[in-house]
Amino acid sequence: MAGEGEQLCEAAMAGGDCAKLRELIAGGADVCHFDGDGMTPLMYASRRGNAEAVRLLLEAGAPWNALTPGGLSAGDFAMENGHQEAFDLLLNAGIQAELVLGTVARRSGSGGSEEKYLEERVLFSEDRVMDSESKAVMMAWEEPLMEAHARAICGGSDGGHFLNIGFGMGLVDSAIQRYSPASHTIIEAHPDVYKRMIESGWEEKDNVKILFGRWQDFLPQLESYDGIFFDTYGEYYEDQKQFHQQLPKLLKPGGIYSYFNGFCGGNAFFHVVYCQLVSLELGSLGFSTQYVPLPVKDCLSEEIWDGVRHKYWQLDTYYLPVCQASCDSE
Repeated sequence: MAGEGEQLCEAAMAGGDCAKLRELIAGGADVCHFDGDGMTPLMYASRRGNAEAVRLLLEAGAPWNALTPGGLSAGDFAMENGHQEAFDLLLNAGIQAELVLGTVARRSGSGGSEEKYLEERVLFSEDRVMDSESKAVMMAWEEPLMEAHARAICGGSDGGHFLNIGFGMGLVDSAIQRYSPASHTIIEAHPDVYKRMIESGWEEKDNVKILFGRWQDFLPQLESYDGIFFDTYGEYYEDQKQFHQQLPKLLKPGGIYSYFNGFCGGNAFFHVVYCQLVSLELGSLGFSTQYVPLPVKDCLSEEIWDGVRHKYWQLDTYYLPVCQASCDSE
C-alpha cells in the first residue's frame, strides 16, 4: 500500500486528467498516506490547485486537517498559492467536519480545563498574566486589539451599557472606561484576578459592577446591553457557543458583540474555518458578522514570548469580529 500511496501523491501532483487518481482510489490506495516529506496526496493537489483532485480525495476520506511536520495543512497550501476553488472545497469540508466533530479547537485550545485554571494561582507581571503551567492567560501585546474591540462595542461614542466577560489584565475594560459608559458590568471567575481588580480600585468606580464567578452562574441576573465583549480562559468553542445562545436576550437591537478571536491562532487555514463557523452560527441567531483585519506582526518576536510555554498566537493578521444584532430584533 505504501507504493500505491506514493503513486497517489504523484497523481495528485500531476494535475490535468484525474483518471490515474480515480484508478488508484478505486483500487484502495491509502488517501491518508504521508510521503517522506510529510506531505499527503491532498496537500499536493491543493498546492497544485487541482480542484477536481481535491474533491476526489476529500470524497474518498482524505483528512482535510492533516498537518506537515511544519504545521501546514492542505488548506494552507491552497491559500498560499491563491487556488480559490481548491480553497473553497477545503473550507467547506472543514466547516462540515467541525460542525459535527469540533476537533480542531479542542486540540489547539489555549489551556487546560476551566475548573483546573480557576483552582490554581495565576502570576502577574508587567506584560502578562500566566497560569500555573507557564501558559499565558493574557499579554500586553494584545492592548491595541483590546482598544479596537472596545471601540467596536462602544460604537466610538460616550455612554451606553456594556458587558465584558473576562477581566484578565483589564486591557479591554480600561479601554471601555474611556468611552464614559453609563454602566459597565464585568464578570471575572478567577479569585486572584478578582482580588487584583479590587486592589486596583475597580470596585470603587461609580459606573462599574463586578460579578465574581463564572458567567454561566450570572445569566439570570444579566440585563440588556449596547455592547458585549467575551474573552474567557480555559474554555472551548462549545462553551462560547452556549454563551452565543444567550445573545438574543442580552444584546439590544443594533447592539454590537465581539470576542477575542483566538481560535486556532497557530494555523491560518484552521483560523479561517473557525471564523466562518462562528459567522454561520451567529447568522442563525440573527446576527451579521464582519471581520476587520488588523496587522499584528510585531507580536510574533521571540522576545515577547520568552518564558511562555504555549505561543497561542502565531499569525501576522488578527481578524477582529464585529457582530451586530438586527435593529428590529426583540
